[in-house]
Amino acid sequence: MKKMRSVSLALALSLSVTALGACSGGGNNGSGGGNGGTASNGSGTEASSSNGGGSQALKPVKLVMVFPAAGEPKDMQLVSDEINKITKEKINATVKLVPIGWGAWTQQRTLMMSGKEQVDLILSGLGTYSQDVAKGQFLELNDYLEKEGNGIKQALDNLDPGFLNATKIDGKIYAVPSIRDLAADFGITMRKDLVDKYNIDITSIKSLDDLDAIFKTIKENEPDIVPTVKYGQSIIDIYVRSAFDTLSDGFGVLPGNDNNLKLVDMYEAPEYKEMLNTVRRWYLAGYIAKDAATSTETQYNMVKAGKAFSWISHMKPGIETQESRNTAREMVSVHFKPAISTTSDITSIMWSVARNSADPSRAMMLLNLLYTDKDLINLFDYGIEGKHYTKVSDNVIDFPQGVDATNSGYNLQLGWMFGNQSLSYIWNGDSPNLWNDLMEFNKNATKSKAMGFIFNADAVKSEIAAVTNVTNQYKVALETGTVDPETQLPKFIDQLKAAGIDKIIAEKQKQLDAWAASNGN
Repeated sequence: MKKMRSVSLALALSLSVTALGACSGGGNNGSGGGNGGTASNGSGTEASSSNGGGSQALKPVKLVMVFPAAGEPKDMQLVSDEINKITKEKINATVKLVPIGWGAWTQQRTLMMSGKEQVDLILSGLGTYSQDVAKGQFLELNDYLEKEGNGIKQALDNLDPGFLNATKIDGKIYAVPSIRDLAADFGITMRKDLVDKYNIDITSIKSLDDLDAIFKTIKENEPDIVPTVKYGQSIIDIYVRSAFDTLSDGFGVLPGNDNNLKLVDMYEAPEYKEMLNTVRRWYLAGYIAKDAATSTETQYNMVKAGKAFSWISHMKPGIETQESRNTAREMVSVHFKPAISTTSDITSIMWSVARNSADPSRAMMLLNLLYTDKDLINLFDYGIEGKHYTKVSDNVIDFPQGVDATNSGYNLQLGWMFGNQSLSYIWNGDSPNLWNDLMEFNKNATKSKAMGFIFNADAVKSEIAAVTNVTNQYKVALETGTVDPETQLPKFIDQLKAAGIDKIIAEKQKQLDAWAASNGN
């Protein structure tokens, strides 16, 4: 998912708390998985909560772990103390957790990484992976994974060896993805009360064109409710990925995630024009709000306020429960495009050992625990048992009496971020098979033929800046139906060409061909 342009990076950061909350599964930060208390490591293999041993032979070290968050929870120090009891015992290390607000993340992270401040583990991805590697900000992990990261390798390889391979740059690994939804399918999420009220047959929904009749029903009977609203920056901002591997920036894409590895300009592709025509038809029919292009309201707030019926997005198992919590209304989802896994799905949320690490080997040991140690991952995810959550059964948890999401002292909602999410407990109300379903979803997703390819944009930086400016001018208006694609799409394409999109595509194709040759594709 790596975005090299301002449009895409902004999306990546915003989706970290909204759509990448779509990585969060459920509960207060994502449900935990399992089979009656036996934790899956992402492959069905039982993971021991006493991974480690031999810590007495290691000198004591202090590690610094940096990640973005909505804020620092009131009880962060209490949770840190409990985390350090485990890490001290298992790897003779204490860990300082450094959460940075999403709004300040880019600037503060840059300052930390460019100076000499100690940073051992840091969240990576979020649109800047290849650039950060080019700057030398991360250490190569191949040897560390072999020596201290076997649990990480096993958990990822048992899902699909391609997931870890997708992070390689010139054959070297500089980050490991968290185990979460590493693929996406696509469809529509709707208010269940209105689906039931109007006897909408959701089994009949197979494509975007099947939504017209549904939207018509909502518009005619619920005049104060918008039939469908933006997800991300537009109506189809994310949905376009159902037809193309966007190869991080959308400037040169792979139709059908294959196309014999021959890139095209997405904005000239007939599939894209067809989507624009559909969205324009909806806009003219009143199914999309007139201010959709400029509105900053999220889909969640619109539904919460009773102003919206649906949105079109990427999905995963458990999406209905997640979105019901996000909107405080019961939602129902229809998945009508199959699951696909691309490099972007893998590299969006990862962990790296920073070049400023005081002890890279011990940093890798800590990271390995986040993929293998059930007790540790649940401290990161949910906090302290009895204070921040209570067990309903062996592997199902809920808030303690008198505690909820608004007053909990530890409610990060970042289960999708920390290591191996399949070791997390299940939040009460989620499917008891959620993580098993998600791991099967990851395994069975169609893999893009370009999975593992990471574009180096250095040779076309000027063109990308120019093309991004043109995209910012046209894309949202077209993808919300606000302007007529018959007249505006040709202008958009002409200006993209004048800005250098063909040069970008040629450079990306050259790199893709070289990548394919080196990988035997």
